Amino acid sequence: MEPKVSIQEGWKVLEDLTINADQFQQKVLEEILKQNAGTEYLKRFLDGQADKELFKKKVPITTYDGIKPYIERIVVNGEPADILLAEPVTAITLSSGTSRGQAKMMPLTNKQLDQLTYCRSLAMSAANKFVDGLLEEGKQMQLLFVRPDIYVPSGLPARPILTSYHKSKNFEKYESSLYTSPMSTILCLDSKQSLYCQFLCGLLQRDEVVNIGAVFASVLFRAIRFLEDYWRELCSNIRTGRLSDWITDTGCKNALSLMLTGPNPEQADLIEAACNSKSWEGIIKKLWPKAKYIDVIATGSMAQYLPILEFYCGGIPVVSMPYASSESFLGINLKPFSKPCDVSYTLVPDVAYFEFLPVKDYNEEETKEVQSDVKSDNDLTEKQTKKEEIEPVELVNVALGQCYELVITTCTGLYRYKVGDVLMVTGFHNNAPQFQFVRRQDVVLSVDVEKTSEDELLEAMTKAKLLLEPFGLVLTDYSSYADVSTVPGHYVLFWELNMDASSDLPEFNPKIIEQCCSTVEESLNYLYKNCRKGNTVGPLEIRMVEQGTFDALMDFYISKGSSVSQYKTPRCIKLEEAFKVLDSRVVKRYFSQKVPA
Repeated sequence: MEPKVSIQEGWKVLEDLTINADQFQQKVLEEILKQNAGTEYLKRFLDGQADKELFKKKVPITTYDGIKPYIERIVVNGEPADILLAEPVTAITLSSGTSRGQAKMMPLTNKQLDQLTYCRSLAMSAANKFVDGLLEEGKQMQLLFVRPDIYVPSGLPARPILTSYHKSKNFEKYESSLYTSPMSTILCLDSKQSLYCQFLCGLLQRDEVVNIGAVFASVLFRAIRFLEDYWRELCSNIRTGRLSDWITDTGCKNALSLMLTGPNPEQADLIEAACNSKSWEGIIKKLWPKAKYIDVIATGSMAQYLPILEFYCGGIPVVSMPYASSESFLGINLKPFSKPCDVSYTLVPDVAYFEFLPVKDYNEEETKEVQSDVKSDNDLTEKQTKKEEIEPVELVNVALGQCYELVITTCTGLYRYKVGDVLMVTGFHNNAPQFQFVRRQDVVLSVDVEKTSEDELLEAMTKAKLLLEPFGLVLTDYSSYADVSTVPGHYVLFWELNMDASSDLPEFNPKIIEQCCSTVEESLNYLYKNCRKGNTVGPLEIRMVEQGTFDALMDFYISKGSSVSQYKTPRCIKLEEAFKVLDSRVVKRYFSQKVPA
């Protein structure tokens, strides 16, 4: 596989992949088994045979906990990587750590970096097909960041996947010239200096910028909040041609010395006029008038940030191109200008072998029947075990409208590994199915026998937010916590509100938030409502936090090793220290005033 596919060739490659999806899938599995059948992990099941049917019959579907002991032997004990995979391991990939409460560790290889380059170039080709001449007309203002390396006992560097990629020769050779940010500003380890300098570079080249973005919608939202605080200083730098003294990073200073070549009062006046408006509605369009789209992941849990980004965008469409995880690049949105709520992804059939576990989505009546027999957590475990015995299906055998849990096999030692995402088949491109992200399988909250998943919480929050709109209130971020210190235990939501994207703490009628509490409860599952009626779960609580609280939470996770680029607000707080960050900034508390029907 060539790491880079040209923009002109990319769409043709995608057409070939989707027409011959099954052939590519079988070839990928064949290559993975041929290379890795002799590893200690696979030998337990295959006895060294690279047989595809034996693989599907004997190798169990697993989770991170199933491969964790092997990874720890490589990372902690320094054992050879070939206990899990044949290719040399060049680094350890760290997940964000915001979903599980701690980061997952996975092997990284040069082949995986090549795959990432390949998939990113395919995604650019798909975007270019719908925005004619996109990359020939200007530059992309992508806000990109790296984290400092840490070294595990075996001597390997451990870092987020995008840090490894941005430090790689592939990125420097194939992509760095596309962006307004010089390499040295991206590689700056001080995230504040890095962001400031990347904004300065983007403003100096504002007439060349054709798209703006970050990895996640949340990152771009927080970057705009940063710009609100620093635009005057940035204008001063441009007006005088002199960089602020607090920028001490040598790479940043050298890069900006080549761009701040002299005073530019005219450009500074234009930026100042845009930023000095009473409202920042449409600020992105005002500052970067030639931008054709906003490039961020705005699906799944990132949908929370879409309304406020649209406020800032001034009509520029928000595009979610890639579907990826720390484990692997997974898919591409082949219809970039679909509304974020309608986005479907086509999995790339030559980067991993995909299987799909059918997921039964019970309606309320079925849920009542199932839950009426629930006596204990053991019963729930029994039902989950039975569910996992369902036979998985291959990529080309999925059914339209059916939901599946995604299972992947990769060249990096993940064999029949459950990613944790539930996807629904929404259509087909040639012979390849297209999927919409439905939810994470993870349980987010749990009190007594009640368990609430991330998708349920997001759906409930979406309904509650509608009550805020008539009052000009904007929910900028949220998280949750299962408080079992009370009797009975109850769910807590931490909310940060502002007024029409203002930075001021809004005033509001407490009854509005109490009604929001009740709306969330009414939107949760039957078992939750049953537990509330039986008083085994207490009234839901919303704790209002002061402005900037979720920025402080991000700072906390970054201090623990999370990457700015890959940070996602944890929708459930599991670390006591993170809970303290939120709880210490609570200004008001509200409770549901009625038991849900």
